[in-house]
Amino acid sequence: MSGPSSPSTALLTDRYELTMLQAALADGTASRQCIFEVFTRRLPAGRRYGVVAGTGRLLEAIRDFRFGEEEIDFLRKNAVVNDETLAYLAHYRFTGDVYGYAEGEIFFPGSPLLVVESSFAEGVILETLILSILNYDSAVASAASRMTSAAGSRPCLEMGSRRAHEYAAVAAARAATVAGFVGTSNLEAGRRYGLPTIGTAAHSFTLLHDDEPSAFASQVAAYGTDTTLLVDTYDIAGGVRRAIAAAGTGLDSVRLDSGDLGVVAREVREQLDALGAAGTKIVVSSDLDEYAIASLAVAPVDSYGVGTAVVTGSGAPTCSMVYKLVLRENSDGVMEAVQKASTSKTSVGGRKNAARRLDPAGRASEEVVVTGAHGDWVPTQDDLRPLHVPLVIGGVVDESHIGSAGVRQAVQRHAASRAELSPYARRLSNGDPALPTVHVNA
Repeated sequence: MSGPSSPSTALLTDRYELTMLQAALADGTASRQCIFEVFTRRLPAGRRYGVVAGTGRLLEAIRDFRFGEEEIDFLRKNAVVNDETLAYLAHYRFTGDVYGYAEGEIFFPGSPLLVVESSFAEGVILETLILSILNYDSAVASAASRMTSAAGSRPCLEMGSRRAHEYAAVAAARAATVAGFVGTSNLEAGRRYGLPTIGTAAHSFTLLHDDEPSAFASQVAAYGTDTTLLVDTYDIAGGVRRAIAAAGTGLDSVRLDSGDLGVVAREVREQLDALGAAGTKIVVSSDLDEYAIASLAVAPVDSYGVGTAVVTGSGAPTCSMVYKLVLRENSDGVMEAVQKASTSKTSVGGRKNAARRLDPAGRASEEVVVTGAHGDWVPTQDDLRPLHVPLVIGGVVDESHIGSAGVRQAVQRHAASRAELSPYARRLSNGDPALPTVHVNA
């Protein structure tokens, strides 16, 4: 994600993208029509599905991929490429087509997540940018989906900004929202994408005051009873008593950030009920991940605050997506499938599309990857739901995927896509991908 002082995304790339471009411009192959594909060869160990996220951010980045005077000057001063290549970059505009899985969609190994159709020159220099955004955002969303699945109807709140790069934190808040989180502590994410923001006070606020009653009284005076009081700075039982004394039985919620949360939550629930605060909710935080959330399923917890685990992909900080050339124009002007044969790093040549097979009840049974299908391919079988949607046509970005509207659309897509999977897909124990992938020719 670009910072506010650097609106161009053109240098968010690796040097070899531009050195390949220079060589291709010199030998005449830069204008050859090509198709690049994004996919992952495997899911992280034990994961049964992944979640596509970052598409809206990526489309913004492609739209802003321009080499202005500052970018050109940097490349010239550092002798990255020659003058002929700089002249090409100064007028660079992506004019090709991009198709891909809708943001929020479930994916599996070998899924053709993104297909870029353009000249070699236009497509190759987008590689690093595309992978940087999709790998991180999808890793966060994939972890977040496991968390919201484990949480069931209880809301999950994203609180991980302090555990990530400042702009990665914004991206993570967005990606977690795609996968079902309902609030974030990050204000920039709230401003940029229209996300609900949450947060009241940390332990430092309590420690600032001479005693806990003074801290609680101050917070209630400022925000009323529709607030959350953090009750574990000192002893929890005493904190709960003082919270209700300060706010009354109409206090919205208390937060627990330490201890054996399952045991403590039950004790606090009993104490709140005994004090007449049956409507006061319990929010828990403290290094939660999907396993901790699942372990609290029977505890009297009302919502979960998740930090480190969600912004780091809960142990899988990347989806290991790759960007490979699968079809290219040869010297005779004929489109020809190409693929890698490297050991353990093979790719499958040819332009691909994808669909998901659904039974009469709407339950997914397999992923169907079709080689030789064009971007406007439509399945001929009624039980196949097409997965590719147009994202960029003739260089024009589909703006419906961008901004707050794009996030809302992705949230809906994820909920519908995950609902197609069997309960098996939601298990946290190690296992194979939830759906088999079948490859066919168009």
